[in-house]
Amino acid sequence: MTRSTHASPLLKQSALAAALGLGAAGSALADTPRVNVVTDPSFVPFEMMDPETGEMIGFDMDIINEVAERAGFEVNLTTMEFAGIIPAVQTGSQEIAIAGVTITEERAQIVDFSDPYYDSGLQIIVRADNDSVETIEDLEGMSIATRIGSTSYDFLQEQLGDRADITPYPGNSDMYMALLGRNVDAAFYDAPNVAYFSQTRGEGRTKVVGPLYEGQQYGIVFHKGSQWVEPVNEALAEMREDGTYAEIYEKWFGEAPSEE
Repeated sequence: MTRSTHASPLLKQSALAAALGLGAAGSALADTPRVNVVTDPSFVPFEMMDPETGEMIGFDMDIINEVAERAGFEVNLTTMEFAGIIPAVQTGSQEIAIAGVTITEERAQIVDFSDPYYDSGLQIIVRADNDSVETIEDLEGMSIATRIGSTSYDFLQEQLGDRADITPYPGNSDMYMALLGRNVDAAFYDAPNVAYFSQTRGEGRTKVVGPLYEGQQYGIVFHKGSQWVEPVNEALAEMREDGTYAEIYEKWFGEAPSEE
């Protein structure tokens, strides 16, 4: 039997509707702006490289991807060392940054911040056999590792200054390896990262000591006057309201966020 080469009117109408639908979807996709977003490649568990997929994963990555979907943009992700992130946003080469960036008055003079999305602080980590350190004052006369360009470095300078040997490292791994290799007596950095290392690669070899210093809040960073500040804040508020934020938080930290 020979198949007819003439489509029925119904089939023609269906094909036309499908084509129009695909065209509208494609147009909507094309209209979604791609926004340059930068992050730090090694601030676990906020952002880190998945060795199996080669993709960036972590708490911050889940947050920014969800925010982008709600705010109406696509993420064009770039990674760089933390010290270069604020300058990259300030100069406009990057529109947005999310990298566990602490909101400070000094930084707010050169970039804009979203509403806070994570409460943090600073904490001391030492080797497991060190029983002489309990507070920041105990670090006087010791060698301390921290991170270049971080608020932890600024805090150490303010509290100890020349009364300790403060060494800023370019990466978290460098800082912790210096501690394990006995090149420094202690490390001082953001509490969630310190805790994560102590419970993973540093388990049994390190311990977190002392109180939480200088309560801090992380914010998403924008260049001054960015059009995305308000949509991102609205998205963050929605995520807290509908429980999405709590789900992401529990996924990476093993517990629900504390009630505000």
